[in-house]
Amino acid sequence: MEQLRLIVGLGNPGAAYAGTRHNAGFLLVERLAEQWQAEWTEERGFRARLAWARPEDARVLLCQPQTFMNASGEAVAAVAGFYRVTPERLLVAVDDADLPLGEIRLRPGGGCGGHHGLESLTQHLGTTAFARLRLGIGRRPGAREITDHVLGRFDEAERAVFRLVLERAAQQVVCWLVAGIGRAMNDFNGVVVPSETEGKET
Repeated sequence: MEQLRLIVGLGNPGAAYAGTRHNAGFLLVERLAEQWQAEWTEERGFRARLAWARPEDARVLLCQPQTFMNASGEAVAAVAGFYRVTPERLLVAVDDADLPLGEIRLRPGGGCGGHHGLESLTQHLGTTAFARLRLGIGRRPGAREITDHVLGRFDEAERAVFRLVLERAAQQVVCWLVAGIGRAMNDFNGVVVPSETEGKET
C-alpha cells in the first residue's frame, strides 16, 4: 500500500490574514486541493484543516494548521504522529522574504532562516530533516522591519506573478510525489518569472 504523504501549507487562520504574503503556504495547498478536487474539513482535535487526495495514485493529506504561524508545529506534529508520517514523507510550503517574489526553492532540510513557523515545526517534530518548499515573497528594499510587508497583501502586479508561482510550485509538488525530491529540485527550483531584461540583446 502506498505510504501516506503529508503536505503542509503554513499561514495564519482567519479572514484578517487571508491572501497575505505570510499565507503563501496556505495559498499553495488551497491550489492543490482545488486541482485535486479535495474537500477541506475542520479537524478541531488536530487544530487543523485537512483534505485527502489521490494525485498520481499517491495517498496525500493536505494540511493547514489553525494554530497561528508561531505554533504551527503543534498541529503538524499531532497530524504526523496520528497518521505515522515520517519526516521524509513530509513537505512544508512556506513564505520566504529572503527570496524575491517569483522564485521557488525546494530543499530536503536545513535551517529555519528566522521563520517562526519553521522554528515551531522543528521544535515539535524534533528534526530539521523534512522537505520545505520556500515561496519567495521578497522584501522592501532597505527595510529591516518586515512584519507589515509579510502581513500585507499582494498588489495587482504581484498577484499576477504569484499565480504563476503557485502553478509552478504545484507542478513541483507533483514531481516530488512521483519522482522524488532530487528530480523536483533539479527541474523546478529557480525563478518562475523571467526578468524583463532576460533574453534581450545588450
